[in-house]
Amino acid sequence: MKKKQRSRALLGVQGQLMLFIGSVTLFTLLLIWVMVTRWLQPQYNATIRASLTTKAQLLAAMLDEADEPVSARRFGTLYLDEEFWSGLRQAIQGGQLNVDNCCVDISDATCRNVQYYEGLYPCVLHETMGAFGGDLTLTRDTTTAIRLRKSLFEQGSIYEIVDTGSTRQMVVGVLTQDGNYGIIVSANLAQITTAAGVLAQILPPIALLLLLFDLLFAVLFSQWYTRPLHLLAQGAREMADGNYDVQVDIDRADEFGLLAEEFNHMTREVRRSAQLEKDILANVSHDLRTPLTLIKGYAETVRDINGDNEEKRTEQCSIIVDETDRLSALVNSVMELSKVQSGTDKPNLVEFDMSELCFEVAGRYDALCEQHGWTLRLEADRQCPVQADPAMMERVLHNLLGNASGHLGADGVFILRAIPMEGGGCRVEVEDHGPGIPPEDLPYLFDRYYRARQDAGRAGTGLGLSITKAILQQHGFAFGVNSAVGQGSTFWFEMRDTRHKK
Repeated sequence: MKKKQRSRALLGVQGQLMLFIGSVTLFTLLLIWVMVTRWLQPQYNATIRASLTTKAQLLAAMLDEADEPVSARRFGTLYLDEEFWSGLRQAIQGGQLNVDNCCVDISDATCRNVQYYEGLYPCVLHETMGAFGGDLTLTRDTTTAIRLRKSLFEQGSIYEIVDTGSTRQMVVGVLTQDGNYGIIVSANLAQITTAAGVLAQILPPIALLLLLFDLLFAVLFSQWYTRPLHLLAQGAREMADGNYDVQVDIDRADEFGLLAEEFNHMTREVRRSAQLEKDILANVSHDLRTPLTLIKGYAETVRDINGDNEEKRTEQCSIIVDETDRLSALVNSVMELSKVQSGTDKPNLVEFDMSELCFEVAGRYDALCEQHGWTLRLEADRQCPVQADPAMMERVLHNLLGNASGHLGADGVFILRAIPMEGGGCRVEVEDHGPGIPPEDLPYLFDRYYRARQDAGRAGTGLGLSITKAILQQHGFAFGVNSAVGQGSTFWFEMRDTRHKK
């Protein structure tokens, strides 16, 4: 296990980034080397060939479009249509037909030259000769030219690279449609092979140098990139050791910054939950200890002292019964909350009228209100068809009404409303005119065993609102509380009718 963890640490995120950058660099350099040594020359030749073929075909098309024969041989003498050839030469010299840096050779079926345009020197088709101080002479029907013309008229087209040692040229030839003329266009080839060889020689040291720089960059980049991960891992380790006050300081406007914010939010929530668990344990322990102590004390008193005093015995047995009921209520609340939160008790969804349920629940408070002089005002005079678990909704209403009855104002009035919602469903509100809730207590009212400061020492298990929250969350209903100090509180939840959801 330790070896596996060690090997995993050696190839962590930082190592993976370095490996990735190094691999990309090597692949890029290998691709460049293959392109230079394997693809550059063929691609260059293909481009030049396509260009020469286009020029040759254009010249052939111009010959084909001539109305009359543009040349003729009689008894060995060549006769030319001066008007056509003059126009052709003007088109070349004027740039309408671009044959710059090319040699153009036009021959007839006798494999002898008819016309030419020489833009190369030296040229593999035509030989230029001259004595020092004399005129230059051009040999148009060279051995190489005749050989290439013969191949052209035999094959219909030619493509050849002629290397004389001093020059290297590409030759492309096509025939006119009637086959009377052959057009050969040639151009010099750059020393791509030599250039490719030079590049192939200098690429390895350049590749090594680039690889070293990339690895150095990868080390620096990976350290910067993985630093937030190390900080988060360290923070998680401290949390695992019980330090819930840890906060990760990552000031970055990216996913790592967002992750750090969420991590810090998680630590705050965990710290609050841990403190809440401690408070729950302390409060539950205290609430359990008090009735158990009373039960034991009064039971011993009944047994040892007041056994013959019927009035005292009855009073103390009543206290034992009350404390036992209180203890049972606490245990039952804890069990109910656990069942709802764990999903053991799942909602049995049926359709019913929430206004009718509010009417039934409100009716059960008549005797209690009469006994204490309270007033429960019911505002549920319209039908509110909903889909939910009626038994669970009844428990929610009892919890909210019980909470409101413990925080009544001087008027002794609390209100239960059922308001139909647009689009289906119902909004239920329980309002009191009590002292209200401080703003700092509002976010935690529905937490387990949380008590606002003004509720300290008040009777109750402290789990009613937590059970309410768990039930409403199981149903997927929104809920909350609106309150202001000195103005009372309104607890609400909204029951969306699922039959109207799209």
